[in-house]
Amino acid sequence: MRRSAEALCAVRAAYGLALLAWPRRALGSGRLGANDPGAVAFARVLGARQLAEAVVLARRPERRVLLLGAAVDAAHGLSMVAWSLLSPRRRRLAAASAASAAALAAWGVQSAGRH
Repeated sequence: MRRSAEALCAVRAAYGLALLAWPRRALGSGRLGANDPGAVAFARVLGARQLAEAVVLARRPERRVLLLGAAVDAAHGLSMVAWSLLSPRRRRLAAASAASAAALAAWGVQSAGRH
């Protein structure tokens, strides 16, 4: 696996673990919904997905896997933009999730280009 893909895999795994194991801390004491049970559940589901993507990438460090991960992140980011428009109460959480998804998608495309 190339360095960029290795780093992406490691960041995905760490991000996923943080969201899954410590969702309230990852959400930041109240700023993004740490006290909202729905936000905590969302963080855990997203963490599980990130960990699963990291495992798949670690096992199959191929260009198409990087691009598939980027597509999943892009779709997630777009859904979070829509959610931020529909739910003012969770706008900050959705915007933060959209931003992280955009960053991961861009990183995945960039890493695939180097493969």
